[in-house]
Amino acid sequence: MEFKIKSFFELTTLELYNILQLRSEVFVVEQDCVYQDIDFKDQKALHVFGVKNDKIIAYTRIFKPADYFEKASIGRVVVVASERKYGLGNDLMIASIHAVKTHFKVDKITVSAQKYLKKFYETHQFIQVGAEYLEDGIPHIRMHRN
Repeated sequence: MEFKIKSFFELTTLELYNILQLRSEVFVVEQDCVYQDIDFKDQKALHVFGVKNDKIIAYTRIFKPADYFEKASIGRVVVVASERKYGLGNDLMIASIHAVKTHFKVDKITVSAQKYLKKFYETHQFIQVGAEYLEDGIPHIRMHRN
């Protein structure tokens, strides 16, 4: 899998379409969660995506400090269901953490993590801060990486 990092305005129309399709496929259909994915924050984000056989199969969006949270952040972490068994989520997080460090020159990162993924994020040195909360009807926790 090859990772690419682009601003919103550098994305091709086809890349954007494929990213939005992947996010909808997982966050809306698979997780059965009706929410407004298109939130006008994509324009501020850098988009990190993994391509395999000319298909986008993994994705995150990253934000510099104060554009989403006080610290830099990683969000919309997603891997297509058929590829999860290969550990690509780990590769995606490593690429995204590296992108935050490279592009924003910071080490402190926040994620709003779905609670069931707590152990996954802990393997990438994130720790829970604060109590569980509901976001779009799904239990989440705030996690920081210092």
